[in-house]
Amino acid sequence: MSSTVYLVPSVLDETATHTIPLYIIDAVKNCSVIFAENERTARRFLKSICKEIVIDDYEWFAIHKAEEEQVNNFRQKIKEAKNIAIISEAGCPGVADPGQVLVEAAQQMNAMVKPLVGPSSILLALMASGMNGQHFEFIGYLPIDSIEKTRVLKEIENTSQKKNSTQIFIETPYRNDQLIETILKTCRPSSQLCIAADLTGANEFVKTKTIADWKKEKTSFHKKPAIFLLKA
Repeated sequence: MSSTVYLVPSVLDETATHTIPLYIIDAVKNCSVIFAENERTARRFLKSICKEIVIDDYEWFAIHKAEEEQVNNFRQKIKEAKNIAIISEAGCPGVADPGQVLVEAAQQMNAMVKPLVGPSSILLALMASGMNGQHFEFIGYLPIDSIEKTRVLKEIENTSQKKNSTQIFIETPYRNDQLIETILKTCRPSSQLCIAADLTGANEFVKTKTIADWKKEKTSFHKKPAIFLLKA
């Protein structure tokens, strides 16, 4: 018997349990070990999708940026032929997510890795943006330092123009408004910016406008989970 590693997507919005396919419940029930980015959130998530799941029947490990000790624990569970679920804090494990290091270890050990369907903020934002979905790049977080952030924004805008590509990036929710302010000051009036916030939630917002048009809007995305797409 060999180990199967299930990559279990979680909700982007706590109320959006309808975005999780039913077959994910079967996958979780087929596991005996859970590695979660945030154990408390993952426990709450599992209870919300299926009240029958007995949370304490599982062996729990917190990923915590996949420290070496946790990777060793993970390898040990694969050697024991245990079925393992990896659960991200929000969205899909392994995509902009510390669980990637565990998936890498699973591949190195020739374990079966099963990615499961669920919400990904990156793909949902790209789908709804109207920007180039054939050629895109996910940058992750931009630098915190304002001079460095401006430099990187100019760089990705130039890359977008040169390659006809969509550039996707994120920010810590409480810094969203400062980021938008910097984008509007830095980028060309004709460049397009898409802001996608509260995806799958009741207040979902996805709009694509030119920088010139965004400057005419009064917007605040303070503390809202958001994703940004730029196309020159």
